[in-house]
Amino acid sequence: MTLVKARTPQIIAGNQKPLFTGNDWDFDTIRRIHDACEAVAGPQLGLSWYPNQIEIITAEQMLDAYASIGMPLFYKHWSFGKHFAQHEAGYRRGLMGLAYEIVINSDPCISYVMEENTATMQTLVIAHAAFGHNHFFKNNYLFRQWTDAEGILDYLDFAKGFIARCEERYGHQAVEQVLDAAHALMSQGVHRYPRKKRPDLASEQRRERERIEHGEQIYNDLWRTLPQKTGAVRSDLAAERRKALLELPQENILYFLEKVAPRLRPWQREILRIVRLVAQYFYPQRQTKVMNEGCATYCHYRIMNALSESGQITEAAYLEFLQSHTNVIRQPNYDDRSYGGHNPYAIGFAMMQDIARIAEQPTEEDRAWFPDIAGVGDAMAVLRDCWENYRDESFIQQFLSPKLMRDLRLFHVVDDPEEPELRVEAIHDERGYRKLRRSFARQYDVAWLDPDIEVVDVDLEGDRRLILHHKAINRITLQKDDAKRVLQHLADLWGYDVVLKEVEPATGAVLGEITASARPIFF
Repeated sequence: MTLVKARTPQIIAGNQKPLFTGNDWDFDTIRRIHDACEAVAGPQLGLSWYPNQIEIITAEQMLDAYASIGMPLFYKHWSFGKHFAQHEAGYRRGLMGLAYEIVINSDPCISYVMEENTATMQTLVIAHAAFGHNHFFKNNYLFRQWTDAEGILDYLDFAKGFIARCEERYGHQAVEQVLDAAHALMSQGVHRYPRKKRPDLASEQRRERERIEHGEQIYNDLWRTLPQKTGAVRSDLAAERRKALLELPQENILYFLEKVAPRLRPWQREILRIVRLVAQYFYPQRQTKVMNEGCATYCHYRIMNALSESGQITEAAYLEFLQSHTNVIRQPNYDDRSYGGHNPYAIGFAMMQDIARIAEQPTEEDRAWFPDIAGVGDAMAVLRDCWENYRDESFIQQFLSPKLMRDLRLFHVVDDPEEPELRVEAIHDERGYRKLRRSFARQYDVAWLDPDIEVVDVDLEGDRRLILHHKAINRITLQKDDAKRVLQHLADLWGYDVVLKEVEPATGAVLGEITASARPIFF
């Protein structure tokens, strides 16, 4: 792995010479490419980014990065080796290609680029990753809310060292079993909403003074003469107090186990915390796939065109770029053999271009649908605001235009197993636009994609059985065999029996139960 650190930012002006000729490149070429992209990304596009760190890696190292979910530092686990073998076999047989780059949300922002890339491809991936993704990581509200770009590399270094020390002290098998259980619960190990900040002593004392002052102001001795209600049911204060102390209901199951599981040892709790924090780090990426790739693709498209117009890349290089760009944003039709769902690059790039069109050259239809941005003139200001303040679901719900629905030929099909045939619910016409946009946006809403499971209660003074509820929206329950396997890991970590109830949110009716008993693995 070879490291190329970016120099101090500078603006290239009036340089009409090509940055390179042919496919070959060296480290000076990479520096010139970075500086040329930077000169467009800052003054012309108004992007802001973390300092860049570009690393040149081999195909073998790219496969290794694939296996460790793209992180430069990571602890050891058998599943990473399994993924490495799977990817390597597919790559060697020509069944899959490798990404041109991988970019890490860190400060400095690390971009891995393949040494097999041509000079044109290095230009494209630097524009795409080092400036497009980098800008998105730094500015989008979800990444600012849930990730610590400055501290992630130091934390991963700590996590790798801690787990290695645990393996030396407690044995590989003991550590691996905890990691297996934690990984099984990883998708239920994130906070989906910002947590309320715990008040400090000074603020608690201030709030207490304010409560007393307010009580004195509204006190009236006549209230004591009112007759008391009879037959009122006393609330279960003990249960309420228990739930308050345990912060129930709790959606983050790994967090609950880390804090409350009665039999876990300190090093096992620390491993749960590591897995939980890694899951939280990746949580924003799941919610911004379309926007993140759309932002990076739109930025590399603008930067490469600017470099071509100024003569810094040749016509041959520009044609090579167009071919790669077209492949990236290709959206196969639903009846194509290569169809694998919606391509986030295609959807994202099309929406960014459409928003720029609406801002600069709106139609009457655009003015009716998007009165706030139609014709404002500064397309990049509108796009930067979108990249900063939205996630995929809200972005599509807000900005997918009727014109783009027509261009993409979108329609909504309902596949109900209780009906003999598929039903076309909405097409791109006047009646279907809003329904189509709403149903399309819902496909990117994690609230609909992830099962809504919460820890609701536990009897710490009795049998210590843990009770969870799954809110079965539209009466859709969990796949029983998979749920039972995951619940077994949860019971093992908890140390006692666990029951998961499938509950219909509207009526509270229990649709089913899955139970598991702890095995003597960890204790």
